[in-house]
Amino acid sequence: KKVRPQPITGAHAAHNPAGCSHVSGFKVDNWKQNLRLIYQCFVWSGSVETRKRKVTLNSMLTLFIVPVLFFSHSAIDLLYGGIYCFVCQDYIYDKEMEQIAKEEQRKAWKLQGIGEKYSMWEPTKRELELLRHNPKRRKITANCTIGLRGLINLGNTCFMNCIVQALTHTPLLRDFFLSDRHKCEMQSNSCLVCEMSQLFQEFYSGHRSPHIPFRLLHLVWTHARHLAGYEQQDAHEFLIAALDVLHRHCKGDDNGKKANNPNHCSCIIDQIFTGGLQSDVTCQVCHGVSTTIDPFWDISLDLPGSSTPFWPLSPGSDGSVVNGDSHPSGATTLTDCLRRFTRPEHLGSSAKIKCSGCHSYQESTKQLTMKRLPIVACFHLKRFEHSAKLRRKITTYVSFPLELDMTPFMASSKESRMNGQYQQPVDSLNNDNKYSLFAVVNHQGTLESGHYTTFIRQHKDQWFKCDDAIITKASIKDVLDSEGYLLFYHKQFLEYE
Repeated sequence: KKVRPQPITGAHAAHNPAGCSHVSGFKVDNWKQNLRLIYQCFVWSGSVETRKRKVTLNSMLTLFIVPVLFFSHSAIDLLYGGIYCFVCQDYIYDKEMEQIAKEEQRKAWKLQGIGEKYSMWEPTKRELELLRHNPKRRKITANCTIGLRGLINLGNTCFMNCIVQALTHTPLLRDFFLSDRHKCEMQSNSCLVCEMSQLFQEFYSGHRSPHIPFRLLHLVWTHARHLAGYEQQDAHEFLIAALDVLHRHCKGDDNGKKANNPNHCSCIIDQIFTGGLQSDVTCQVCHGVSTTIDPFWDISLDLPGSSTPFWPLSPGSDGSVVNGDSHPSGATTLTDCLRRFTRPEHLGSSAKIKCSGCHSYQESTKQLTMKRLPIVACFHLKRFEHSAKLRRKITTYVSFPLELDMTPFMASSKESRMNGQYQQPVDSLNNDNKYSLFAVVNHQGTLESGHYTTFIRQHKDQWFKCDDAIITKASIKDVLDSEGYLLFYHKQFLEYE
């Protein structure tokens, strides 16, 4: 029995390259010229006159409906130029109409002098030719290992390898480097960003053999001389040095050119890793508050067992769940450390500051809170203590969660905190402040002799342990039971599969 083919409608029509049959009825006589006229006059307003005409038309229509221009069974959205079919009851795609819309949009942008700023990427003839000759596509599956690659230890370079693994699995940083967004203005053999770009290509090439990062090590020695040599180094120190050099070498990129002020740079490093730390100093006499906001790439947290007095544990330390962090009785959590970091601290009589209200030196309290959160939050647990009397490693176990809500530690939540104890605010559903764990750097051994490894999240709940050249599958329990030295969290609302 033959089955009569059904017409393509609705959402299916939207994905059909040929468009829909109803809009095809519009393609008579001088339809292309008429469509160009619609885009020129009402959608992509290039000249001052057309912009005035569009404003007038919008004001004539209701403000609660997207302004549309009707023709036949269809309408054109005046805000974005999309074509809506009333019969299909959906936005549709038509290749010829789309091409006309793009051409008119470019003309309008050129008239306004912003063509370069908003130029859209389209594949070149060479790229299309390569795609035709290489039809095989790589599909991401649950068992996919693309991006997993070991790194050869070049002589006590595990401190570098563990940070490279964390950076190469940072989603937005990966997308930046794999899309060739870096425009170098340095000699390519001396630019750390160029080398990182090449490193990402190596990691996501599909090769399984361990990579030898000798060029990266040479550039690190060149630009961060305090890390040069084959002696053991601190992974946290390497992370900050690497971010600093990458930040300085990103100046040639489009966003990096816009800001010469290092505290307000919009290069890819600052877009991902930079947050704002608010410091409020309150005078104990007049209660005047002096506020400063400083940029940060990471947050260093004190641990119990250090020579610094540790703040008492939170009410949740009796085995309950705090901030998604279930922990055994008496165990310290990452939340505890953050509470201590953001608690008010009395500076004492030996650290008086000059109050602008009292015009004299007075005792004061200082409190740190998060004014602006970065996309990637890195927490440094201060396990290595260096003081006049002590040089040792603190092995205190700190429980950290897979998901972290930073809302309690925001400057906007400060008024909800009383006497150092946080009270849950009503607005605790702010997804902008919620993070997911994606990398953990661990240190095994002593202060004098040790080894760094990294747990990285491949996708969803797939975790792997990176031990220099060796990569093995890991469980979530393995990750959460680890000691933890550097914890990397990514904003949840910017994550995707």
